[in-house]
Amino acid sequence: MVNIEQIKGMLSYEFFSIAGHSMTVGGVLLIPAMALVGFWATKYLVRFLTTKLTKRNADPNIIHLVRRLLYAIAISIIVITVLDIINVPITAFAFLSGAIAIGFGFGAQNIINNFISGWILMWEKPIRIGDFLEVENAKGVVEEINTRSTRFRRTDGVHMLIPNSKLLENTIVNWTLVDKLMRTSVKIGVAYGSPAKKVAELILQAVEEQDGVLNNPPPQVIFEDFGDNALIFEVNFWIQSNVEGGLRMAKSNVRFRLDELLADNEIVIAYPQRDVHIDGSLKLLKSEA
Repeated sequence: MVNIEQIKGMLSYEFFSIAGHSMTVGGVLLIPAMALVGFWATKYLVRFLTTKLTKRNADPNIIHLVRRLLYAIAISIIVITVLDIINVPITAFAFLSGAIAIGFGFGAQNIINNFISGWILMWEKPIRIGDFLEVENAKGVVEEINTRSTRFRRTDGVHMLIPNSKLLENTIVNWTLVDKLMRTSVKIGVAYGSPAKKVAELILQAVEEQDGVLNNPPPQVIFEDFGDNALIFEVNFWIQSNVEGGLRMAKSNVRFRLDELLADNEIVIAYPQRDVHIDGSLKLLKSEA
């Protein structure tokens, strides 16, 4: 039967030595035990702080940054503590860490670049969770900022993973960086002979009747031009929206209401027309069946 002394002897058995410090079986078994305890405690602490911050209606970007910082600090503390408990000096890894750093410098430049860019995004917050972005030809909402990439949901529901370095190095249109105010416009052409001032009043009425349209700055109707087939009007107005769909819906509602108002006032929405002038005479011949 195995007694305590035998167990102690087994745990004290030396596997190998690093810089004059022996590594025993007990030390090797202690590493995963300490790591599990440390990660469990870190996970509990992060969950506790996240719950507290959420109840206080803290900014989701601040919560995300705090979680990342806690995980990074906790991992560093766990590694240093485990090495100290098993009597392994950190200087023993100086040469190995230098070699690893050189390898990363050549082989993992993009990974390191995206990692650092992720921390810059979370710290400076030029892009935040919930922002509506325009990245090249894609538009969508930021759902999550990770240390390597940012999860981006397009307006059609498709998810994209964008490298963090791309968000810092390229020109990105952030529609909601400062506020959620957005300006849009609606154009319409009415037939020649229509009362221009009355048309402008109806356009303004159609816009002001919409719930999402802001009064400050006020909507502005512009008589833009005498077109080939119509009198061209344009109305500019502001709404508060965090997605592109809000703009499209607001413009659609204005057009629906404007169509009703123009019909009630017997004002015709113009359509392409052509006047044909023929020099000389035109003779119509009736063909016999």
